[in-house]
Amino acid sequence: MTAAPKKLFIKTYGCQMNVYDSERMAETLGQQGYVTTDNQAEADMVLLNTCHIREKAAEKLYSDLGRLKPLKAEKPDLKIGVAGCVAQAEGEEIVRRMPLVDLVVGPQSYHRLPQMEAQVQTGKRALDTEFPEDDKFDVMAARPKAKRGPTAFLTVQEGCDKFCAFCVVPYTRGAEISRPADKIIAEARGLVEAGVREITLLGQNVNAYHGGAGGLAGLCAELAKIDGLDRIRYTTSHPNDMDDALIAAHGEEPKMMPYLHLPVQSGSDRILKAMNRKHTAEAYLRLIERIRAARPDILLTSDFIVGFPGETDDDFEQTLQLIEAVGYGAAYSFKYSARPGTPAAEKEDVPSDVADERLQRLQALLTQQQRAAQNAMVGKTTTVLFEKPGRLDRQWGGKSEHLHAVHVESEEDLRGQIREVLITASAPNSLAGQLT
Repeated sequence: MTAAPKKLFIKTYGCQMNVYDSERMAETLGQQGYVTTDNQAEADMVLLNTCHIREKAAEKLYSDLGRLKPLKAEKPDLKIGVAGCVAQAEGEEIVRRMPLVDLVVGPQSYHRLPQMEAQVQTGKRALDTEFPEDDKFDVMAARPKAKRGPTAFLTVQEGCDKFCAFCVVPYTRGAEISRPADKIIAEARGLVEAGVREITLLGQNVNAYHGGAGGLAGLCAELAKIDGLDRIRYTTSHPNDMDDALIAAHGEEPKMMPYLHLPVQSGSDRILKAMNRKHTAEAYLRLIERIRAARPDILLTSDFIVGFPGETDDDFEQTLQLIEAVGYGAAYSFKYSARPGTPAAEKEDVPSDVADERLQRLQALLTQQQRAAQNAMVGKTTTVLFEKPGRLDRQWGGKSEHLHAVHVESEEDLRGQIREVLITASAPNSLAGQLT
């Protein structure tokens, strides 16, 4: 009689790279007989894949672990694991504080999950937050060819050498490394064979990719040759790594979508220097000009930190001026929060009420620009890759070339199709349209 499969529940925090990592961890544990479940209560293992970028990341983890105590008491054989960047940064502390945690694994070591899972099944606890010499992508088995949705993430680069004063990534993800181009192309082909039509290439500094000839532009050119792969995106980029070839590729390669996330963080040169960003506001603006010259219809998004230590009213006004000059389609903005172990954490914070007021003003301006960009689409035709049914009957949702959420009404099953859509209306966070 065949044993019932063990069930794995994964909660993913944070960025797209964690989404990709969670998929790979699920595949790796699948070799040990696990199948994924959306029901935490029926799981044999609960894995929390954490992010350390945002404020109070560790506190959120401990809160979630506390909520798992009743389930662990009810199911003593339940295994609980913590993965990701909080695991990397605070692994020993997690083991010390939370006896219910069976395993802790950092983002560079999750290929070792099968051995760690076998260890915890014997009643021992497992901790691995090393930066191993072996390449986790080489160790893991090939990805299964099960049917997938039309979009997928694909990690091509990890780590960061930039050491921005506010960021923990160099300490939790390690130095910049790039996967070999042939391995990436092989994985991309497998994704396309499984039904994927759009791939987003991921990296902490994805445009610093150097795993093949021509850097990221060369990799995109090779990926564009794959039949059935219709759309290519990448995130997240650093302004200092936007080379001429990559800029040109946006204008020359039809499969590269007219969308670019290019974080700047501040419009003040004084604050940019304090952040160790190694570029100026003027250099960023000139870079935007070159990108738009190559692809005039490109939609730009960015990241902003408000209230960085030492930020004055004048520094903040310069950030607003940069936003006005660029005109963003969307952006992520946050009030500065100190990350333990980073240089900025040792500096005096801007008063919280001042930072709050600045964030509200900045977000109001960004929201105004986002709505203007969406409103400008009304009356235009765009192509949309449909991913899933909407909330209403006969409604389908997908993403435009510019990554706008678009929904239409149709009796057809549009899943996985790329169709032309006339945009008829703009809502705060989505567009409505009609198939043409």
